[in-house]
Amino acid sequence: MSLHIQITFDAHDPRALSSFWRDALGYVHPGPPGAELPEGADPLAAWDDFLARIGVPEGRRNSRSAIEDPDGRGPRVFFQQVPEGKTAKNRVHLDVRAAPGLHGEERMAALEAECDRLVALGAKRVRRDEPAPPLSAGFLVLTDPEGNEFCLD
Repeated sequence: MSLHIQITFDAHDPRALSSFWRDALGYVHPGPPGAELPEGADPLAAWDDFLARIGVPEGRRNSRSAIEDPDGRGPRVFFQQVPEGKTAKNRVHLDVRAAPGLHGEERMAALEAECDRLVALGAKRVRRDEPAPPLSAGFLVLTDPEGNEFCLD
């Protein structure tokens, strides 16, 4: 039997970073425990109301956030506030599979288009690694708004 995993990011601003990754991955913010959100309701606003109702001080309401795959296939991603900033290269990073099944220039064009979308969301482009068959089909390296490296693969 396999185990489920959750990916955890240390963050300066959990809400902002979770919103970036929500949009990057097509995930959603879940609602608070026991909340039935109507269609189109803002789950982050529901969390603000919930946290205020249970007495969480306003200054602590952005100490954590999470996103989930709406189809239930991918792992939950959790964001926790930490006081220190990022100081070194990630030892583990995400590969965002943006061009599955594509090869050559078609693949690189799809990765470039996805890169443009993510840069518009707040990512920064770091570099492009050209295809080098048979070991590499080519990929792009980016960072999220808090400097965490990830690849478009």
